[in-house]
Formats: sequence, C-alpha cells, structure tokens
Amino acid sequence: MRTWHTACLAAMLAVLALAAAGASAASHHTRRHARPQGAGPPEEFGCPILPAADPLNQEVASLPASPQSESYVASIGLTAHLHPDFGTNPSYGIPYTVVGAGQAKVPIKFNKYGSESDPGPYPIPANAPIEGGGKNGHGDRHVLVAQEGSCTLYELYLAHRKRKGKSWTAGSGAVFNLRSSALRPEGWTSADAAGLPIFPLLARYPEVAGGQIDHALRVTVPQSQRGYIHPAVHFASSRTNPALPPMGLRLRLKAGYSLSGFHGQSLVILEALKRFGLIVADNGSPWFITGAPNPGWNDEDLEQIKRVPGSEFEAVETGPIIH
Repeated sequence: MRTWHTACLAAMLAVLALAAAGASAASHHTRRHARPQGAGPPEEFGCPILPAADPLNQEVASLPASPQSESYVASIGLTAHLHPDFGTNPSYGIPYTVVGAGQAKVPIKFNKYGSESDPGPYPIPANAPIEGGGKNGHGDRHVLVAQEGSCTLYELYLAHRKRKGKSWTAGSGAVFNLRSSALRPEGWTSADAAGLPIFPLLARYPEVAGGQIDHALRVTVPQSQRGYIHPAVHFASSRTNPALPPMGLRLRLKAGYSLSGFHGQSLVILEALKRFGLIVADNGSPWFITGAPNPGWNDEDLEQIKRVPGSEFEAVETGPIIH
C-alpha cells in the first residue's frame, strides 16, 4: 500500500506531466496556427519567398466574402473535390531547382509570347527537371530555377532543352526578384497564365515538414473570365460571363469546415487553405492544387485532401477585377 507521502508525490508528478504536455501541445499549436504579428516572409535556400507584406503572403481568413462567391464556386464545381497535383511521383506537380550564384547562364529563345517575356540568358542547368517528365513529357512543361545569393527566380513555360542544355526554347519566360513585390507589366503573362510567379505558390515539402505554410497556394479552374485581380496581371480567356472566376481570385476554405478528421501533411495544407487560401492561376482541372514533387511526401496521407468538396470554399474580396 502506498503511503500518504508517496501518493502526494505521485499526484504532483502527474500534474507536472500534464502541464508539460499541455505546454508542448500549445507550442505545437502555436507553431502551426499563429503567424506572429510582424513575422517575416516564408524563406527557403536563404532567401525570402517574396516580402512579408506581399499579397501572396497575406492571410485572407478575415477578409469579406465576394458578392459573387456563390457563382464563382459553382462555376468551378460544387461537387468536385480538391486534388493534390503533386506527390512522390516526379511526373506529377511542378519541380524546381535551386542553383548557386555561379551557375552559368544560357540563351533562351522564346517562340510564343516573346514580346511578354523577360529576355535571357537564364541560369538554367542542363539537367534542370521539366514538368511532365522531360523530353517526352506533355502539358505545360514548366522549368523553375531559384538562384541563391541573388534571390532571383527564373521560370519558363513550354520549355525544351536544346544542344544538351546549352540553350533552351520556351513559350514564355519571367524573372522575379524574390525580395520585391513588383508586378509584371500590366497585361503580360509570365510562365503562368495569370502573370504570377509559380514557385512561391507551390505546396513545397520542406515547409509542410516544418508544420506550416505561410502563403497562398496555386489552383486551376475549368473556365475563367476575361479579367484579373492584382497581383495577377494577365487573363487567359475571352469569356465575359461574370459568374466565372477571374485570374488572381482568392478562395478560402470556410472557417466552419471541421478539420478534426484530418492529420499529417494534409492537415498542414488544409490549415493553410483557411488562413491563406488558394489563388486562381491557370485554366485546368477543377480544384487542382499545385505542388512540387518530393520523395518526402506521403501519398497516402495526401489522399485525405480529396475528401474536401468545392462547396466548402468561398471567394474573398482582394481588389477590383481589371478587364
């Protein structure tokens, strides 16, 4: 039989253990959910991923819903579900490469949107991965290269390697200073239909492994209207139907949608969709979220995301539509 002193000691230890567990849980909760006031921007490879005040890094949880929210969401698909367009398979998602300051630059020949492209040369290594699987890959064939030191982002659309990587051809190309919020010229495309940078909007494994995403995520929609909302600067449609989403539209997961049944990597992503939301960046399959392939993803875990229907999203007001 335990003595009174032994029982008291056991009780005290239990209280202390509960307190420590509570503190640990609170710390974990804070890391995931609370972006400290005045916190810096997302960072990777020693560079900010756009300034903290950049629109792509701004929370949308408290912004007013758009008067057209119901129409926009219905046009994307009420019964269609979220789809993580990334995982461990390198053929899915948009890969990116990080290069050093000394990476040699190679010439780029633009053959589709040359007048709206930033001229080369770009520091693209010969073995840079191409979206869709390289030489025989299809689709948009994006190539993304981020450079350390200069914190400059180079992105190509419809990229093809020439002369074993000593030069490239591309449909369009854009260069972004990751320390700046400067927009591309009004009406210009980028490597993306909306004229936005792609890399800062990807679901990237390193940040999800860290427990938190602090930026909007790229999403595609079946049809868009002939208009855009800054920071987008380009539309990709001739349709004038106001029920269709414009490029640059932000959509957030509704605050009342319960995440209690989700866990792991999917939970981190869905939490971000409540805080930072999605941004319409291109035409494509409904509710497809773009990420970068990585062997660290848990494909089975990511399957949870497919349980979320489009009806649980709402569009928010972030600025006027420019036609």
